[in-house]
Amino acid sequence: MSEKTILKLQLPTDPLWVKNVVESNIEELLTDHAFCEQKAASNAITIIVQNPDLPDLVQEMADLVREEMDHFKRVHEFIVKRGYTLGRERKDHYVNELFKFLHKGGGRSIQRVDRLLFSAMIEARSCERFKVLSENIADQELSEFYHELMISEAGHYTMFLKFAKKYNDGIDVDKRWADFLVYEANVIKNYGKIENIHG
Repeated sequence: MSEKTILKLQLPTDPLWVKNVVESNIEELLTDHAFCEQKAASNAITIIVQNPDLPDLVQEMADLVREEMDHFKRVHEFIVKRGYTLGRERKDHYVNELFKFLHKGGGRSIQRVDRLLFSAMIEARSCERFKVLSENIADQELSEFYHELMISEAGHYTMFLKFAKKYNDGIDVDKRWADFLVYEANVIKNYGKIENIHG
């Protein structure tokens, strides 16, 4: 099955992104990836802070924080082992553009649904990028690592969608998700040019 079928993403990543861009600067890829994991953990903490009255969501997010920081640690171990240096945090322009899609008002319910769908979208695109990396990067160690993370990110994606639908409060989540997918396709078409996970 293709990512378009599984993840519903409209625009796939060109595998040449790995050969022509990523492999020329693995250190930059790993630094960016490490901070992606840190930001994913921070996002899960934000969801906890915004939804303390939903115990199942809080528990799942607490588990996710632990998992994402474990991924951060493992990426950092790759960086150290290879003699690289963890650089400063990179801005994720792709994520910042996705954030513009979210409602800024409309009450707590729509903001919660939007935050969960925003999180699902990032996980879906990360999953797709990890798959492309695992299948095309020449480094066998990193290929196996990204294959493992691809599976993990797919689970996160479905979890966020599940909670968006569970706590929809009458919001048409499927419609909102469909609109978000179209928006994401228009965003991602401008990326795939630098050695960042969403770059």
